[in-house]
Amino acid sequence: MSFQLVIAEKPSVARSIAAVIGATEKQNGYWQGGGYLVSWCIGHLVSFAEAGQYDEKYCKWRYEDLPILPQPWQFIVPDEKKQQFEVLRALLNRPDVDSVTAATDAGREGELIFRFVYQMAGCTKPVKRLWISSMEDAAIREGFANLRPDSDYDALYQSALCRAKADWLVGINATRLFSVLYHKTLTVGRVQTPTLKMLVDRDAKILRFQKEKYYTVGIHSGSLKADSGRIADAETANSLKEKCTGTTTVCTSVKREKKTEQPPKLYDLTTLQREANRLFGFAAKQTLDYAQQLYEKKLLTYPRTDSQYLTEDMGQTVQHLVSDLLRLLPIAQGLALTPDVGRVLNSKKVSDHHAILPTAEFVKQGFTGLAESECKLMNLVCSKLLCAVAAPHEYETVTAVFSCAGNEFTAKGKTVLVPGWKEIDQRFRSNLKADTEEEVLNTLPELAEGQSFSVMANVSEHFTSPPKAYTEDTLLSAMERAGTEDMPEDKVNCSAGAREGGLGHAERKGLGTPATRAAILEKLVQMGFVQRKGKQLIPTKDGINLAVVLPESLTSPALTAEWENRLTEIAKGSADPDEFMAEIEAQVRQLVKTYSCISADKQNLFQSERVIIGKCPRCSENVYEGKKNFYCGNRSCQFVMWKNDRFFEQRKKAFTPKIAAALLKNGKAKVKGLYSEKTGKTYDATVLLADTGGKYVNYRVERKE
Repeated sequence: MSFQLVIAEKPSVARSIAAVIGATEKQNGYWQGGGYLVSWCIGHLVSFAEAGQYDEKYCKWRYEDLPILPQPWQFIVPDEKKQQFEVLRALLNRPDVDSVTAATDAGREGELIFRFVYQMAGCTKPVKRLWISSMEDAAIREGFANLRPDSDYDALYQSALCRAKADWLVGINATRLFSVLYHKTLTVGRVQTPTLKMLVDRDAKILRFQKEKYYTVGIHSGSLKADSGRIADAETANSLKEKCTGTTTVCTSVKREKKTEQPPKLYDLTTLQREANRLFGFAAKQTLDYAQQLYEKKLLTYPRTDSQYLTEDMGQTVQHLVSDLLRLLPIAQGLALTPDVGRVLNSKKVSDHHAILPTAEFVKQGFTGLAESECKLMNLVCSKLLCAVAAPHEYETVTAVFSCAGNEFTAKGKTVLVPGWKEIDQRFRSNLKADTEEEVLNTLPELAEGQSFSVMANVSEHFTSPPKAYTEDTLLSAMERAGTEDMPEDKVNCSAGAREGGLGHAERKGLGTPATRAAILEKLVQMGFVQRKGKQLIPTKDGINLAVVLPESLTSPALTAEWENRLTEIAKGSADPDEFMAEIEAQVRQLVKTYSCISADKQNLFQSERVIIGKCPRCSENVYEGKKNFYCGNRSCQFVMWKNDRFFEQRKKAFTPKIAAALLKNGKAKVKGLYSEKTGKTYDATVLLADTGGKYVNYRVERKE
């Protein structure tokens, strides 16, 4: 008997696939049955080797060893993943396995994960590709009925490989280069650094902003209120107020305009992350994690999508889904909705996966057993679908202009004619325990040209507002739009693999991809370049300094977007991967050549404020406190006292700055609570600094107190 081997990206996905295709016998690292073996990766089982694997000298960071340009590239399996890799290697090379199905996530990264494992295992067996947007049983069965040759995705793999190699080359070389120059670990990345620069530029605009005062004069009569334009000085404003108070104003024009606001589009990952941040304060990574969990529970379609539309063959499915949601959702009770499903269907605007939807499985299960965060996200997706297929929102605006004391005053009002989709949106927001803003409608009285009113007047003081700091909502939007001015909009000539690989609009423009932006933001925070203040993202001092010292080639969103465009061309099969990589290597060489040294004053740019503990007993220079030690500021002097010194650890006593300062000042320190291994008790004693000038500093107990 022969088997078809199916390789998924995660154990949970493998389990779901196995259940559908009849592989129900649990083995060590895989499922078996029905002519199938179903196994899994654990994310990236195979990775690029670390620099030190190419040459031992690269284990140390030195300028003279740069640039590092692997030739050929080497790969490793991390120790914690070797067991599962060996399972896959054995399965791939089993004589009774005659074909392989790649069932990793249907996108560029998933393709890379599978190919690395397949190649490192030395497998040459034929491969088919499973491409699905939902983990529902029906979607899995349909996917297996329509498997495609993996060779259709060769160009997509080349694009993924080029992206990964370019990220490695820029990341490794730029990080080492600037870390060595500035004597501090400064992580530089192709996408994260331009993102940091956007935050720094916004912060600079806020700091440079000069608040300006201005005034407006308001006139009012009963429910009627009208305002002047901006007035620069108080004297002019007060003068106008005096002229208007107690006088008559005449309505000179009334303009009525009917307007229509079309329903919103469905969610792609970025818009879902933005709205979840705005309404619930979820970080982008949290939203992605929750969405992934719901996808693996078969309640949500594939979340890492860049499309806000559905394919045209999904009309009937959506019709049924909407009908079911109207019965399921509390906010839909009593709602009169005639869905226009056609509005969300457009196959040309679907790239790798369609927009995010609840599944038929969710309709069956509902919210039972879901965590609060998962419930919030499901409600968000469900309400968006209902809004998207609802009627447009229709309203009438009224703009009335009045003349008083030779000045014009304007009053604006709005009347809703057809609530449409906004009724659903309002119901949803009213049901939320979240930060929501309700629209305030201003209804004007009946007005006609020539109508006159006796009015009173008042002066209001205002100030111009600075630019707002980025939140994850607004930064994700800015990342998506960054550097798009010169990007081509066509994707008519995309190959199926490119189109299905996520290389639509969002993938080939801006900074990062819908699937990677969350991780980029988290990394900036973890590295200490950005900090969260409430919902705001604020660059730190180190973040600002880094963005300032790096060259434009590393910080420009436009240049990064250009890279994305080239990668898209590779995925189309219309650009040469080797040419792209040659250009990247040339950029790296030039970067290292250009930044060979920096001025002495700039070398201390990233040094934190050092705390002086005392004077060095060897050279009399200052001794500073570091994270792990107390060290002499004279680099040629090797005096250092380690905080984890065995002397203090054996006695279960923290080596504090106070103890260190006393030892440096007096050569001894009174220390309380030293532990005795012999007696098991604590005691007080005088500790002596016994420095003999060698590599290590010694200590001894002079006497017990």
